[in-house]
Amino acid sequence: MNNLTDYPRPSVAVDTAVLTVDPGSGFVVLQVRRAQGRGWALPGTFLHEGEILADAVERSLADKANIRGLSPRQLHVFDALGRDDRGWVLSVAHVAVVPPEQLASRFAETTRLVPVHAPGRLIYDHADIVRLAVDEVRARYAAMPDPDGLLGAEFTLRDLRLVHEAVAGHDLQRDTFRRAMEPHIVATGATTAGGRGRPAELFRRRPARDTTR
Repeated sequence: MNNLTDYPRPSVAVDTAVLTVDPGSGFVVLQVRRAQGRGWALPGTFLHEGEILADAVERSLADKANIRGLSPRQLHVFDALGRDDRGWVLSVAHVAVVPPEQLASRFAETTRLVPVHAPGRLIYDHADIVRLAVDEVRARYAAMPDPDGLLGAEFTLRDLRLVHEAVAGHDLQRDTFRRAMEPHIVATGATTAGGRGRPAELFRRRPARDTTR
């Protein structure tokens, strides 16, 4: 029987596309300045012995960006030969979509938020990770109302549409959007208070078990 030591082992890294909506820039991705070398990258690190992937992701976000409390989901394994000039490295890419206030404590001098359609020059295949993350998130938002909770528990249809437009990167036809979202939302019976103009009806996400009603 062969031993594990009979096989070469790649290094395993984690890299995370943290996405949010910025009022001035639309759908944006978090980048960190490289501590060594020039340029910018997604927050990432190498997996330590005895560590699971989720712990490595949590550590990288805390150490590289001063961000805590996120729960990124696994996206894809990037394993192209030669993807990292340092050697044989696999990257388990993750994605998280979070409200902008969750990034308020990030390091100001060594992080930046960049529009997803123009991420700049990133190291390795990080631009590919961003593209895949954006495609995955856009597919989810096309099917469900704000599945990552960028809005609060209650929202107006206008606010929901504006968030979906920011994620999609283009305007959405109002009536078409409403028809697509109506099976997945329920009116709360309340309206917005204060402000200018006519009060708007408030909605909440319909629990998954109720979407067939």
